[in-house]
Amino acid sequence: MTYTVQQHIALKRVTEIAPSPDGRWLAVTVQRLDRDGAKYVSDLWKVPTDGSPATQLTRGDCKDTSPWFRHDGALCFLSNRQPNEVKPDEDAEKRMQVWCLPAGGGEPVMLTDEPLGVEAFRCAEHADRMILLAPVLIDVPHEKQRATAAERAKKGPSARRYRRQPVRHWDHWLHQNDDLAFTHVIACDGSGRHRVDLTPGARHEFAIEPSFDVSADGRQVAITRQTPGADRELDTTLLLIDVDTRAQRVVGEAPCVNFDAPVFSPDGRHIATTRSFRSPKVVARPLAVVIDVATGASRELAAHWDRWPGVADWDRDGRKLVCTADDDGHAPVFTIDVDSGQVERITALAAGGAHTHLATLADGRIAGIRSTLLEAPECFVVDARADSAPKTLARLSGHEKAEFAVVETVRVPSTDGTPIHSFLVKPKDARGPLPLLLWIHGGPIGMDVDGWHWRWNPLLAVAQGYAVALPNPRGSTGFGQDFIQGIWGNVWGAQCYQDLMAVTDALAARPDIDRQRTMAMGGSFGGYMTNWIGSQTDRFRCLITHASIATMAQFTGTTDHPAWWYLEMGGEDPYADMEKFDRYAPIRYVKQWKTPTLIIHGELDYRCPINEGLNLFEALQYHGVDSELLVFPDENHWILKPRNIVAWYDAVLEFIGRHLKP
Repeated sequence: MTYTVQQHIALKRVTEIAPSPDGRWLAVTVQRLDRDGAKYVSDLWKVPTDGSPATQLTRGDCKDTSPWFRHDGALCFLSNRQPNEVKPDEDAEKRMQVWCLPAGGGEPVMLTDEPLGVEAFRCAEHADRMILLAPVLIDVPHEKQRATAAERAKKGPSARRYRRQPVRHWDHWLHQNDDLAFTHVIACDGSGRHRVDLTPGARHEFAIEPSFDVSADGRQVAITRQTPGADRELDTTLLLIDVDTRAQRVVGEAPCVNFDAPVFSPDGRHIATTRSFRSPKVVARPLAVVIDVATGASRELAAHWDRWPGVADWDRDGRKLVCTADDDGHAPVFTIDVDSGQVERITALAAGGAHTHLATLADGRIAGIRSTLLEAPECFVVDARADSAPKTLARLSGHEKAEFAVVETVRVPSTDGTPIHSFLVKPKDARGPLPLLLWIHGGPIGMDVDGWHWRWNPLLAVAQGYAVALPNPRGSTGFGQDFIQGIWGNVWGAQCYQDLMAVTDALAARPDIDRQRTMAMGGSFGGYMTNWIGSQTDRFRCLITHASIATMAQFTGTTDHPAWWYLEMGGEDPYADMEKFDRYAPIRYVKQWKTPTLIIHGELDYRCPINEGLNLFEALQYHGVDSELLVFPDENHWILKPRNIVAWYDAVLEFIGRHLKP
């Protein structure tokens, strides 16, 4: 029974797909270690949809990503590879450009040379048109953009000046200075010529992860745009752009509204997306929405369905939406009938697993990426009818199903009688009671799914003889809106904590679990909950808390999106009554903390800033609690660099092993 962190980071990572126009093959992005083992690079692969062997399309220590087919069948993609005929400048490898593999074969050809690189792109399915998202300096001629940006970066000033929140996002500072570049929407033909800036006046609208689509005829672009909302959080509406006339109009404006991921119907007459509304009292509920492009009118679909749909594509006839949704610990493929709103589960219940990156093929089948707790992500296809078995295509990861482990679904009643779902992953044919690791997911709105996790993979612990519990307490998606509502507002340490203790009680009572050797760990919200556990009970041998929150009121002003934090806390005012706001702050009860703890934090984490980890470490040290601090200066909320991943797992497993000795 072996599965090591070195084996884990050496696996290839299937991350994106794009179906060819005829549907006979998928262009697939596959990440791998570079020759020095210091970072991940990526190649493109050709994966036939009939199950034939895959072939590699691109090579090199560069990043080839975001495959997308042009109208003539050529494969376009983003890359930071360098053209042979141009002497690159010192920052060239930091910029992504659109490249192309001709349909008839040959070497990749660079199509764009955006001065500051390309962030994303789409090609029209039936027209000679390409849409780019690219950073642009305001009031600087196109031919002077690159030199001007380099000059400003070299000579400064470096000051950032703000007039409103947010000022940071995840791991980087946003900007409101006009001397820095803003994302613009650029149109050109399929060869990168005849460039036109469709949003020359854009400033902050596309600053945070916009999603967009282009109609099949290349005449319309739909993109999410952000503006300050009444609650100081960002509203997200849709901007529709007529590419030929450059006319623009905004669709979906409403108080505290958020749209996501627009997808044009095959005929270009409608847009499918999801829409939700923010409230401090009621947790948001994303619903599938279809928008009439001509009128802007919208219609909700499947409002009766108590799940959160993620719309991915349309079927070929434009009659159904293809989507995924968290559902009882799994993420199956579903379709929603556009006329009736009827929901149909496509992937068979027995198949389980998590399905992502869905796309409809020319023959009507659905392709995507699938994984389970025991299987790394791989491409799959499935017939678009109910109760169909997904078919795994070429195994590009290099990982076969982990036969040394078994997964069990567990349901136990919480203190209020509500059933709480968990996965229990343990060694196959294990003898004797096993030490138990309770791994708590982040969010808090999220779900432990029957899917592969690169950063928190239970197989690495199971291979060392541990049982790993993956609970879905209050706030977890996939169990209905009322269940999610149970975490909304300043109640984090209430019923969710009781749910986790109920799961622990039930597992500890089993003959295959050693109740005397248990520990708890989690990241982000899971880190908060681990901290809360530390302040409320000493039942565990040790705790590991990653990217956590220890304070509540103090955290308000340091997290990257404080307006969202107010909503999560039910609209309470941390400045008016700090003691009330901090009623579930672990730091308030740190005198009760007895359990040895490993605190892990990335210094570039702006969602849960490192001052939370430092606050907790000092509090535990001051009170004489056995505690350790592990800091990654070059990582953010997640530990992403290969050698840091090794260090993370090594530290975690060593700490657990030391404290869970028989």
